[in-house]
Amino acid sequence: MIKILLVDDNPLHATLRKSILEGRFAEVQRVGDAAEAFCLMEQPQFSEQLGLVISGLNLPGIGGPAFVAELHERLPGIPILVLGAPGEDAANYKGAWVRFLPGPFGGEQLLKAANDLLTQNV
Repeated sequence: MIKILLVDDNPLHATLRKSILEGRFAEVQRVGDAAEAFCLMEQPQFSEQLGLVISGLNLPGIGGPAFVAELHERLPGIPILVLGAPGEDAANYKGAWVRFLPGPFGGEQLLKAANDLLTQNV
């Protein structure tokens, strides 16, 4: 079963996004920061089933572009969906393996972007 990793330090946003994603995808795990995400990725039983990482732009301790670059270096085959806030742009996110979803966005837009990246990766 393919897992989605949601990296979001905002508990309210994370709960809502996780709930939306679980409506379509069976395995969604949420962590609060980049360090937790990297620890999970070091576990083969987790990383072998990982199909998509969804992350906000700025996480505690690391900026979005740095997190995306490190993630891609560690797991180059995993697509990444970056969730933007209103007014932010995709200038630092380039590559077939990363997609920037500008805010504000709705639940259907989130689900479509996640599904597109998962099916592109298959």
